[in-house]
Amino acid sequence: MLKNLNLKQKFTILLLVILTFGLSLSGFALSSLLRENAKQDISSTGLMLMQTMSSVRKYTNTQVNPELADKLETEFLPQSVPAYSAREVFDILRKTPDYRDFFYKEATLNPTNLRDKADGYETEIVERFRNKSDLKELSGFRSIPGGDIFYIARPLPVSEQSCLVCHSVPEAAPPSMINLYGTANGFGWKLNEIVGAQIITVPANNVINKAHQSSLLIILIVSTIFIATILLVNFFLNRQVVMPLKRMTRIAEEVSTGHMDVEFEQMSNDEIGNLAKAFKRMQLSLEMAMKRIKRTQGGIGD
Repeated sequence: MLKNLNLKQKFTILLLVILTFGLSLSGFALSSLLRENAKQDISSTGLMLMQTMSSVRKYTNTQVNPELADKLETEFLPQSVPAYSAREVFDILRKTPDYRDFFYKEATLNPTNLRDKADGYETEIVERFRNKSDLKELSGFRSIPGGDIFYIARPLPVSEQSCLVCHSVPEAAPPSMINLYGTANGFGWKLNEIVGAQIITVPANNVINKAHQSSLLIILIVSTIFIATILLVNFFLNRQVVMPLKRMTRIAEEVSTGHMDVEFEQMSNDEIGNLAKAFKRMQLSLEMAMKRIKRTQGGIGD
């Protein structure tokens, strides 16, 4: 089939094959790279939110609780619990468009409020932090009934002695807290012990869609540049190769029929110009050969 195509068509097909092969080959690598970049981007946002929640916890523990210590003896205030404050602040953040898809949970093995109870998957995360003290962060994908999610987690240790007032033994806890939650959960914690994990989650589609959008944009840009390159190559090929070859072909056909008054014009000093020069030498040799033949025939006639 290629034998029936002209030079410009062959070059166009070659460049299109290169484009298709290049995009297919790089598409897989690009997809993985952009997906990883999307994960890093969302992880950075998640870590920033987690640090914000840690600041809220510290503020509640060091500045709010001391002011409410006397009142807690007779009335339990959930606002005095660092985990509660962090959760409430995060719920306010989620009302803004930038963070509405993010979810925050302090997944705890033995919480006072069962709302914070770690599920099976979260329990495995907490146990990994407990078993490996130098492990400071985990991230990945998990499947839940509502769909796949991407999570990032950090260990949640008992870092303040004041936390043990409510979580060491029931006798040390405020009576108002015992009346609300009872004595079955949330006790037996120890200082510096990892009791849970701060976990930020976001739908996995957010990561995948962000990677796909970036991939499509890059592929569109690369394709546009390559198509423009094909057009420029075809234009250059037509002006510098195809048209000069067509002229030489036409002149060669005229010379082959005996029209020696035409000339092979050398337009450049490249390979096409050298070909024109060679044709011109061949034309001169042909003229000289024909003149010798005529002289020989003339001598025979005499």
